Amino acid sequence: MSSLAGRVRDPVLPVGEVRVGGFGGLAGLREWLAGNDIEAIVDATHPFAGTMSAHAAAAAGDLGLPLLHLRRPGWPARTGDRWLRVPDLAAAAGAAADLGDRIFLTIGRQGVGAFAHLTRPWFLIRAIDPPTAALPPRHEILLARGPFTVAEELRLLAERHIDVLVTKDSGGELTEAKLTAARERAVPVVLVDRPPLPPGAPVADTVGAARDWLLAQAGSPDSSASSAGS
Repeated sequence: MSSLAGRVRDPVLPVGEVRVGGFGGLAGLREWLAGNDIEAIVDATHPFAGTMSAHAAAAAGDLGLPLLHLRRPGWPARTGDRWLRVPDLAAAAGAAADLGDRIFLTIGRQGVGAFAHLTRPWFLIRAIDPPTAALPPRHEILLARGPFTVAEELRLLAERHIDVLVTKDSGGELTEAKLTAARERAVPVVLVDRPPLPPGAPVADTVGAARDWLLAQAGSPDSSASSAGS
């Protein structure tokens, strides 16, 4: 069974049974796991959904369930990148305002409020659904769902005269084109680091490794638990 947070209005659904929405905090998650006879948990949430990962780890510990964190690797820096890594969105807002006047935000709709107090810069805010938080006074909303090509990202940076990109280190090829475009145009990138995972559980960086871990939990002879490193 897959569980989606319900943050996206029209999500792309995975194969199989899907539930959508929160659990009601740690207590609700623990109750749901017990009530549905769950035998193993794969925490495959977004790398920046730290609360969900923490709740999954706590519930697994309380119920004695095996837990695996599935996280794709972050983006590696390449020659020509002008990256400034910051620990959170508040730091990103301060750094971006110091770097330029036309800022491209690709941080999802929920984090935009961290930039609302900045009155001087102009912001291009790209999101799948409209932001509901407070917005900076000078902005344009661009509703779009990726993936985007490098050519599309280059054109967007040029047409909007972007001089700073702010994004989260989500990793993955589907959203990497913006970083390639920024590199080609020598645009500095403010890159928000991921929150740390809860300690103790193994971590896999591919779906294949997660599958091998699940087979190992079921005692399958053709599985290899070593595919998921800690």
